[in-house]
Amino acid sequence: MSWDPYAVLGVSRGADIADVKKAYRKLAKENHPDVRPNDPAAEETFKRATAAFNLLSDPEKKARFDRGEIDAEGQEQMFRGGSPFGGGPSHGGGGFRPGGQGFPGGGGQAGMDGFEDLFSSLFGGGQQKRQRASTRRGQDANYVVDVDFIDAVTGAKRRLAMSDGKVLDVNLPAGVETGQKLRLRSQGHPGIGGAPPGDALLEVRVKEHPDFTRKGKDIYTKLPISIVEAVEGTKVDVPTPMGRKTLSVPAGANSGGKLRMRGLGVQKKDGAGDLYVELRIMIPEKPNSELKNFLRTWSQRDDVPKR
Repeated sequence: MSWDPYAVLGVSRGADIADVKKAYRKLAKENHPDVRPNDPAAEETFKRATAAFNLLSDPEKKARFDRGEIDAEGQEQMFRGGSPFGGGPSHGGGGFRPGGQGFPGGGGQAGMDGFEDLFSSLFGGGQQKRQRASTRRGQDANYVVDVDFIDAVTGAKRRLAMSDGKVLDVNLPAGVETGQKLRLRSQGHPGIGGAPPGDALLEVRVKEHPDFTRKGKDIYTKLPISIVEAVEGTKVDVPTPMGRKTLSVPAGANSGGKLRMRGLGVQKKDGAGDLYVELRIMIPEKPNSELKNFLRTWSQRDDVPKR
């Protein structure tokens, strides 16, 4: 083993997953490339800490490492802590012991299998078998990521920090929804024996927006206008997911009426949705006497709806 993941994180071998996460987050925060750019030592510390966390946070890998079956890089150990002839630990004096289990004549299937593997390795068979056994694709890493509402509508490229401190560059497609999973190839846990790494699977949670709601490809918002604007009509600047745009409000507009702004909804490749603007006529909190007199007079006209 070339390095000790426990020592890298500064935790004891009895540390639980909470201690491992706490130690890793501290190191990642202090040595992240965004925090200490152009610092090779910090970058190396960050990489080594990430590798140590990936190993010690995986119960199966941690157990195998503690038993000496794999090293800190996830590589299989040659004899997994035992003699190639099945006679117990390699450091305990096993091997060719006449009459013992490690010698073919003293038998036992374990000793014979080890001996056959040794001879077959001389002709390549055993070596190929061990290579296949020690090569395994890395495991997928699962994350949950929070995505801004506007990014989910328009699509974006973002650098997102994962829950374990890992930072990934993510292409968010326009129209991504809560619960949808994005796959980042080869961004998961490292492979064993030169095998490719696993993938990162990102489950998306789209944040709520104070001004917009979404239904399918369409976006909905509310726009306050004055009585005068509703009666006479006007042009107003409206906030949209693509920035502020001009909207024409027709004369005689009613509160609750919806105006459509084409192509300003979710920007999906198969066609953009629309933005629907619901008008809300706003009355001053303290109407002056002039407005009160006008409304009192107007309410007596024949064109006022009767209920």
